[in-house]
Amino acid sequence: MHATTILTVRRGGAVAIGGDGQVSLGQTVVKGDARKVRRVAGGKVICGFAGATADAFTLLERLDSKLEQFPGQLTRASVELAKDWRTDRYLRRLEAMIIVADKDVTLTLSGAGDVIEPEFGVAAIGSGGDFARAAARALMAETDLSAADIVRKAMGIAASICVYTNDVLTLETIDP
Repeated sequence: MHATTILTVRRGGAVAIGGDGQVSLGQTVVKGDARKVRRVAGGKVICGFAGATADAFTLLERLDSKLEQFPGQLTRASVELAKDWRTDRYLRRLEAMIIVADKDVTLTLSGAGDVIEPEFGVAAIGSGGDFARAAARALMAETDLSAADIVRKAMGIAASICVYTNDVLTLETIDP
């Protein structure tokens, strides 16, 4: 997935997910303040998405319904969503990735059937994801910043490098 950056950091019992606001069509910026980070499951789960917006919203709706089916079980709901995403003809065509987090777990979900729990409490997707992840890992190792502060700083670094990422940040947190 390209044309966005989503980053999550888990530290000290808190989790933060941040997403930039840039929407690009080809080489043109068409919007600068999109919200690519949302809450589902009554606010207990934070999701960030990269890829086609309509596809991402379809996945978020499906995830919300899986969480209703399996309340408080983010991993199980995510695995069930990934199974559907991989096997359903309609869902298989969706072009998006999502990062989901609750108070206990962070996961990256893809249409290839991946449900990945990140190492070191840091996960990122999108065109600036590698830049944001590298910056966040360095900040985790070298500072005592909170999860939210690491996301803010790392996303700023990614925005200064990736042309598909801007510095308009949507940030959601779940504190311990």
